[in-house]
Amino acid sequence: MGHFAPGAARPNATLPSEDDAARRARARGAAGVEANARLTGMTAVALLVLLAAEGLTILRIWPLLSVHVFIGMLLVPPVLLKIGSTFYRFARYYSGHPAYRRKGPPPALLRLLGPVVVLLSVSVLATGIWLLFASPSLRSTVLFLHKASFVLWFIAMTVHVLGHIVETTRLAPRDFYARTRRQVRGAGLRQWTLAAALAVGFLLGSLLINRAATYRNAVNPPHPAAALGVKGR
Repeated sequence: MGHFAPGAARPNATLPSEDDAARRARARGAAGVEANARLTGMTAVALLVLLAAEGLTILRIWPLLSVHVFIGMLLVPPVLLKIGSTFYRFARYYSGHPAYRRKGPPPALLRLLGPVVVLLSVSVLATGIWLLFASPSLRSTVLFLHKASFVLWFIAMTVHVLGHIVETTRLAPRDFYARTRRQVRGAGLRQWTLAAALAVGFLLGSLLINRAATYRNAVNPPHPAAALGVKGR
């Protein structure tokens, strides 16, 4: 039998093999990919709920203008969060990160559509906020841009949602089920990140909701008697 000098490490005894280290690195990479996908999925579900509510306000936009503005501002931080998580996956994939390369990209159509959805989402929100502060000379132009970007966004977003609906419904609840929550570390952090985005959106909506009344009065000034609370005979 061979002998080892005192203090010498025995092979495969105390030092991990290269295969073990590679497996651990691979597992960490896969966990990172899954964590990113879960955050994207749960954020997408929150956005779908808010967008559905925002769409309902369009049916009676004038009396529900304040609600429309509030939900629109509530949408801003979660939209930015989803753009950030999606861009992170994009950057990791195209920078050659092994775990993201193994996961692979979305289908070609959805990959091409992604930047379009991002640009149109930003355009709809930006023109909506701009409209609240636009001068009278620019108001009609900004309103046209807001409506046009919304129509284009709705078309692109419909394809985007249908293309990701299966993956989203599979991933979104995983941080909320006890069985799957512990599979990937950071579930609480991801949940709090989304909650913080919604809280910031709530604050923005509360700060700007009065701009809806200002815009309404600028576009359609109330009758002097109505403004004073005097009823006509």
